[in-house]
Amino acid sequence: MTARRTIPSVRHRTVEVEGVRVAYRESGPADGPVLLLLHGFPTASHQFARLMDALGDIPYRLIAPDYPGFGRTEAPEGFTYSFDRLADIVEGFTDALRLDRFALYVFDFGAPVGLRLATRRPERVTGLIVQNGNAYEEGLSDAAREFTALRREVPADEERVRALFTLEGTRFQYETGVADTGLLSPDSWTLDVHYLNLPGRTDAQADLAFDYASNFAHYPAWQAWLRSARVPVLVVWGAGDPFFTPAGAKAYLRDAPDADVHVFEGAGHFALETHLPEIAPLISRFLTRLP
Repeated sequence: MTARRTIPSVRHRTVEVEGVRVAYRESGPADGPVLLLLHGFPTASHQFARLMDALGDIPYRLIAPDYPGFGRTEAPEGFTYSFDRLADIVEGFTDALRLDRFALYVFDFGAPVGLRLATRRPERVTGLIVQNGNAYEEGLSDAAREFTALRREVPADEERVRALFTLEGTRFQYETGVADTGLLSPDSWTLDVHYLNLPGRTDAQADLAFDYASNFAHYPAWQAWLRSARVPVLVVWGAGDPFFTPAGAKAYLRDAPDADVHVFEGAGHFALETHLPEIAPLISRFLTRLP
């Protein structure tokens, strides 16, 4: 007789951090080891809903916050949208929830947020899962280099940045590089656009887009952390990502030579959307091997 699969109950909660009402979702046992899931642009914690379901059989507490300017999190007027500040809020979020030890899952924007956190609190991180989250110069595509060179003081540059926040721009991020777009749910980008259209959100996203280049100066520190911390590392990567190339996935081996690296052909930037059946078992095995 086949054992019945466990379907986790997902809890939706909020906690206040420095005046920001951080929304988050969590599943799994309250006393289990923690996997902190850090989302990318322009999505939020809902991008992990299917993954949290797929990982329901492992005894981990899965926690996914929405950053300020994303999803259901509410930030006060005058909040400064930069990657340093996003990391401040996520760090405060871990303090508020008393997360003393956790594995990190970082995707896209989650990489500069999570790796800032790792270098600030290295004693807390038990393992690192990277999904299309760049920390190396060679991981930047020509399109990414061109985009991050845009400057706010140039009106045409601001127009190009804001075009990425439209329905067409968001859908482009999901579909580019995907071999079978029929595997993509339109619900994903339509929900993202719903949140993007909330008051003040496009201004917040523009601030972060123009701040993205600030992350490059941190690459050496993040790479040094990988060498010194020597935490287990799993890298899963969509080969067709228009922003972050497979070279960025393989570059992690330079500083974490024992990393388990998987590049998926036919997957794009949002690799979980099309390759969850292949990626979820890798994550499950990785987590069960962590001390």
